[in-house]
Amino acid sequence: MTMSKVRILHLFSSFDLGGKEARAVRLINHFGDKAKHSILTAMPTAIGAREAIDKRIEVDFPGEDAPALYGRPSMGRYRRLGQYMKRFHLILSYNWGAMDGVMARTLLGASMGLPPLIHHEDGFNEDEAETLNWKRNWFRIIALQRAAGIVVPSRTLEKIAKQAWHQPPEKIYRFPNGVDVDRYQKRPQRGAFPGWVKREGEIVVGTVAGLRAVKNLPMLVRAVAAAGPNMRLAIAGDGPERAAIQAEAERLGFADRLIMPGFLKDPARFLALFDVFALSSDSEQFPISMIEAMAAGRPIVATDVGDIANMISRENRPLLVKRGDEAGLAQAIAALAANETLRIDLGHANFARALAEYREGDMLARYQQLYGATMRRADFARQD
Repeated sequence: MTMSKVRILHLFSSFDLGGKEARAVRLINHFGDKAKHSILTAMPTAIGAREAIDKRIEVDFPGEDAPALYGRPSMGRYRRLGQYMKRFHLILSYNWGAMDGVMARTLLGASMGLPPLIHHEDGFNEDEAETLNWKRNWFRIIALQRAAGIVVPSRTLEKIAKQAWHQPPEKIYRFPNGVDVDRYQKRPQRGAFPGWVKREGEIVVGTVAGLRAVKNLPMLVRAVAAAGPNMRLAIAGDGPERAAIQAEAERLGFADRLIMPGFLKDPARFLALFDVFALSSDSEQFPISMIEAMAAGRPIVATDVGDIANMISRENRPLLVKRGDEAGLAQAIAALAANETLRIDLGHANFARALAEYREGDMLARYQQLYGATMRRADFARQD
């Protein structure tokens, strides 16, 4: 007997390819013909992640006929959102930018007979890098009351959901992000990193990140430049901070050693090119890019934020630095640049941890089982 397709509504602030969008795309592709998807965003033109969705999947991006996901909170807006939600079997919301949709479901779910909602939290932007916004906390406390579940990737977010948002433990699911570890062990593909240059004796520090202020990439430029004259920096990603990053490299006379090809959709094709993987973020929770680097067997230098210390191999932890510690970041990069044996050993340790803890198949199965159970669709939850 063929199961009928489930209809899933995804609520995003934007759908350009970042960590949570990449995971959502992987799940959409994994579900295959079991589901059809509508992706509603607060920024309808920011849908770069669309290109990574398998062309055989039924997915649409509602236009002007759909209710706005942003704007001043009002019951009129919430009713329009509620009326739209009635078309679906399951609602999946992501981060603060989708919280109006969560509030609409909580206020109107019972009276309008709305489908269940599962909320996903993956971290915060620069405006909450140091301290959570108390107004947003209160909004979340109310809005999340009737969510069927809250999914977080990190222990830090699990604690925040319990303590700051007053959510019961039985409603919180901590699912570590995972990747297809085997794919990251393949040799880098020719042309996978446009503009790639590495001269004899050079050490390339690389990162994969959205070019946003919270990633503090100008600090990474300064740290790599300070680590030695044989250093080069490669940044895969795009975003509003691109000009600021380039300007900092030019100020330091480092522009000819900075490679920024823009967004590259498949890190498995190029991560093994990097000698060192680096994260300079002021705020992270459970960065997928770091798991990808671990799967590629890269040594890592990073700021000690979110769950990074818990994620990384024990051997690599001494190379974590405090948030904003530019001198410490430069020293850690220089230490790895000077010691090839250490780079190899840490890369092996990180790969072993990725293999043991962060396999994509485990992650996909957890999400599929939760979604299927929430919809009471055993056929959807079943792993084919």
